[in-house]
Amino acid sequence: MTEAAATAVAPQPRERILESAYELFSRRGIAGVGIEEVITRASVAKATLYRHFPSKNDLVLAFLQRREQLWTHGWVEKEARLRGGTPEASLLAIFDLFDGWFHREDFEGCSFINVMLETADPSSEIGAASAMHLENIRGVIRTLAEEAGLRDVEQFALSFHILMKGSIVQAAEGDLDAAKRSQGMARLLIEQYR
Repeated sequence: MTEAAATAVAPQPRERILESAYELFSRRGIAGVGIEEVITRASVAKATLYRHFPSKNDLVLAFLQRREQLWTHGWVEKEARLRGGTPEASLLAIFDLFDGWFHREDFEGCSFINVMLETADPSSEIGAASAMHLENIRGVIRTLAEEAGLRDVEQFALSFHILMKGSIVQAAEGDLDAAKRSQGMARLLIEQYR
């Protein structure tokens, strides 16, 4: 294999660092993971990590952005639209997705909620970023609500998101059927805003 071919196959150091941080942070939170563990898992030198991410905060912010790409848009939004067929059905399909997720052995909860609670300071850079990513989820909900022709999409999105976040927390407590219950409440909420 040529050097160029090997480089094309192996992820670059920045990507290895971010992949490693993603796996660790999403499973164990940001406080429970040190930079040394990320360095070891990514097989990079400390200087390499700090060249790409000057601080742990920078790495956490990149993790949150990646989470939004993969989880919010790449999974929740995309799969809900595929399963739903119509905007209203897509809203309800979110809870079908959650039901499968809650029953998986690797269910890790919502990283945006977890990070925000870990920082305990919503005005901090990381707390504010977590809140922004949660707002972006509401943006997906607002868009689906608009497409479904619902009224007062801002209020609807706030209420619908409470159901989403609540079901995730409830599942973390061990209630693996939280998504099914939330879906029933979501139907009533949709009817209220129709």
